[in-house]
Order: sequence, then C-alpha cells, then structure tokens
Amino acid sequence: MKVSVLFLCVANSARSQMAEALARHLYGDRLMVESAGSRPSRVNPWAIAVMAELGLDLSSHHSKDVDSLNGRRFDLVITLCEDEVCPVFLNAVRRLHWPLEDPDRRDETRSPDARLEAFRQTRDELARRLRALDLSSDQ
Repeated sequence: MKVSVLFLCVANSARSQMAEALARHLYGDRLMVESAGSRPSRVNPWAIAVMAELGLDLSSHHSKDVDSLNGRRFDLVITLCEDEVCPVFLNAVRRLHWPLEDPDRRDETRSPDARLEAFRQTRDELARRLRALDLSSDQ
C-alpha cells in the first residue's frame, strides 16, 4: 500500500513545493505526495530554477490551500516552517516538523546569487532529510 504524505508550509511556494517534487523523484510509486499552505501564493521562480538544476520541472505546479484538503487523510504530514506559524492539518496518522528557514525571506540586500544559494541549500537539506526518512508506520 502506498504511503500518503503531505508537506505543509505557509505559502506553498518554495519549501513544500520542492519537498513534493523531491519526494516524488526519490520514492516514485511508493508514495502519494501532496503539498499545501495556509496562505497559498504562487510557486517561487527561484524554487523552479533550483529544481530545474536537478532535472525536476516545477513550472506547471501551483500553490494549493490546505483547506482544500479537508476530509483527506494522510499517513504522514511534514511541516516545513521555521519561525512562521505553520498550518495545522489534523487528519494525519503521524506528524513530523522540519523547521527550515524560508529561503525567500524578504531581504532586499541579498544579491541574486545569495538568494539562489539559499534556495539550493534548502533544496539540498530537503533531499537529505527525505533520503533519511523512515516511511514505516511503526514510529
């Protein structure tokens, strides 16, 4: 049976979108993966760019509201917010919290290269955590 996983952050624009794409890439048919946010916006162009570096296309992804998933049940919900207030999703068997800084924090003094590097670091940390994830339900 497929394990269902939901990744949550505030805007569903970067961290949760990258996590969704990486999980699909790493686990394929073994997972049913979704992502959502409490205040969805649009998929961040920097997230699209750093995922394209791995050959993963986010250009057709769109941000989803966590409320649109009401009534759905997930085996695992992973929240990715750091200092922000993460959305709550009660229909989960298991919950994990991976507090990752928003790579798009609004700092106008950062150069484009620094912003790109922040997204790469977030992408790589998500990939590391996903590779180490224990998907067994006995935790």
